[in-house]
Amino acid sequence: MTRSADVLVIGSGIAGLTFALKVAQERDVLLVTKKARAESNTNFARGGIAAGMGPDDEPDLHLADTLAAGCGLSHPDIAEMVVREGPQRVRELMDWGVRFRREKEGLALGMEGGHSRRRIVHAGDRTGREIERALLQAVEEAPRVEVVEHLLAVDFLLQGSGSREERFCSGALALDHRKGKQVRLEAPLTFLATGGCGQVYRHTTNPAIATGDGVAMAYRAGARVANMEFIQFHPTALFPTENPAFLLSEAIRGEGAVLRRLDGARFLDGHDRQGSLAPRDVVARAIHQELLETEDPHVVLDVSTIPEAVFRDRFPGASEGLAARGVDPYRDGIPVVPAAHYVCGGVVTDAWGRTSLPGLLAAGEVTCTGIHGANRLASNSLLEAVVFSHRAAQSVLGKGEAPPSSQNEGWGAGKGRGSAQDLPERATGADPGPEPMDAGAMARKKDELRDLMWRDVGIVRTDRGLDRAADRIAELLSSGRDRARIGPSSVEEAELRNLLLTGRLIVECARRRKESRGLHFNRDHPRPDDDRFRRDTVLEPGE
Repeated sequence: MTRSADVLVIGSGIAGLTFALKVAQERDVLLVTKKARAESNTNFARGGIAAGMGPDDEPDLHLADTLAAGCGLSHPDIAEMVVREGPQRVRELMDWGVRFRREKEGLALGMEGGHSRRRIVHAGDRTGREIERALLQAVEEAPRVEVVEHLLAVDFLLQGSGSREERFCSGALALDHRKGKQVRLEAPLTFLATGGCGQVYRHTTNPAIATGDGVAMAYRAGARVANMEFIQFHPTALFPTENPAFLLSEAIRGEGAVLRRLDGARFLDGHDRQGSLAPRDVVARAIHQELLETEDPHVVLDVSTIPEAVFRDRFPGASEGLAARGVDPYRDGIPVVPAAHYVCGGVVTDAWGRTSLPGLLAAGEVTCTGIHGANRLASNSLLEAVVFSHRAAQSVLGKGEAPPSSQNEGWGAGKGRGSAQDLPERATGADPGPEPMDAGAMARKKDELRDLMWRDVGIVRTDRGLDRAADRIAELLSSGRDRARIGPSSVEEAELRNLLLTGRLIVECARRRKESRGLHFNRDHPRPDDDRFRRDTVLEPGE
C-alpha cells in the first residue's frame, strides 16, 4: 500500500503538530503517529515553556541562563535566536487556544532550577496536556492535514545514487501494526518529530513510545548525529518508579520545596550555592551521591513550606497523582529518585530545521540544534520545539531567509570521517521478514539493554563501564544483524532495533568525551577539559 502527500510529518507532539498546522496553509500534509495522536512526550511535560515575558525579564537574561546551563557547549547564536523568538511563539500557541494560567497582571510565570527570573509559562503542572489538547483540536479543524494513527515509521525511503552525498529522503516505510501491513509513505519533504529515547533506560519519565525511533532511523539513512552522551536525568521522579515514572515538576522546588535525606537533613546546599534551585544535572548527581553514601532507597521532597491550598491549585496533576498512589506530601514528604528524562543530543539540524540528509527536516527532542549544549535549561525544550518547527515551516513555504547548507555548517561538515553506511534494505522498499522475532527473546534483550544502560551509562560513568556497555551492545546488535537487514516484522522488533542502535550512539559519544561536563560525568575524567572537549561530539554515518 502507498500513501502520498506534499509533506510527511512523523510524530504528533508539539513539534509535529506546530509544523503541520503552519505548512498546511499551502501544502497537503500527512501526519503519522505510532500510537494514538495524543500519546507523546509533550503530553507528559509537567513544567511549561520558558519565555522571557515577565516585566523584570528580557531575552539577554534568558540567554545568560541558557548558556550557563549548557556548560560551554551551547551555540550562542542559536540560543539567542530561540530566546528572542520564543515569546512570539508562545503568543501563537495562545492564539491556537492553549489556556496558559493567568493572574491579574497577565500570565502566571513559574520559577525553575537554573533560571534567574520567573519565566515559566504554564498550565499548572499539566502544560503538555493542555498544549496537546489545543493543537490537536486545531489540526482536526485544518482541512489539509490528515492524521493517521497506529502507523510506525520504520526507515526512510531514499533516492539517488549509492553514495551518501547524493542520496535524499523521499518519505518513509511504515508498519500498520493493527493490520500487520507495510505502508509506503511518499513525500518530497519529510519532517521528523518523534521525540526522545528515555525507554533505553530502566527508570524513565518518558512514555513507552519513547524508543529512539527517529534518531535511529535518521542515522541509518545517513544523517549526522551529535551529543548523544548528554542524557538529562530528572531529579524528582516518584519512588518507587513506575514505567513511565511519575514526574514531580521542577517547579515544585521553584515554589519553595527542598530536598532532604531520610534523616531530615538538607543536602543540596553542600553541593551547589543555588541549593534546591540548582540545575538538574547538579541535583541528580547530588541525589545519586547521597544515596550511595547513605544506602537509602530515596530522598524526600519536602513541600511543607508551600501552603496546601497553593500546592493543590498550582500542581493539580501532582496532587491527584500522589493521592491516587497513597502518598500524603504533607505527612511524610514525597519520596523521589532520579530517572532518565531528556536527551540533549540527536539528529543535527541547522537554524531552519534542516538535517544533513536532503529532503529531511526535524525539530523537537529528536534533534540536536545547538541550544542545549551539555545540559538543557529547565523548560527550554518546548520552547526549542515551537521555534524550530516555525522556522522549518517558514523555510518550506519560502517565507524565511534562505536556509543554510543542508550539510549543517558549523557541525563538522566536510570532515569526511567514516565510510558511507550501506543503504538499509528497508529504505529501498524490501519486504519485511515472514515471521516476527520470538517475543520472549525480544523482551529479554530489551530488559538487558535497559539495565545495562542504567548501570554503566547512567548518572555517573566510568571508562570501564562504558567499554563494557559498548561490547555487550555490539553483541546484541550482531545477534540480530541478519534480520535487521531484512527489516522488522513487528512494532516490538522495530523498537528493539531502534533502542539498541540508540544505546550504541549514546555509548559511542560518551566514550569519546574524556572529561566531565554538564550531564556527562565520568569518574575517570572528573573535570572539564576545554582545550580538547569544548566542542560537540559529532557522529558521521557509518561511525
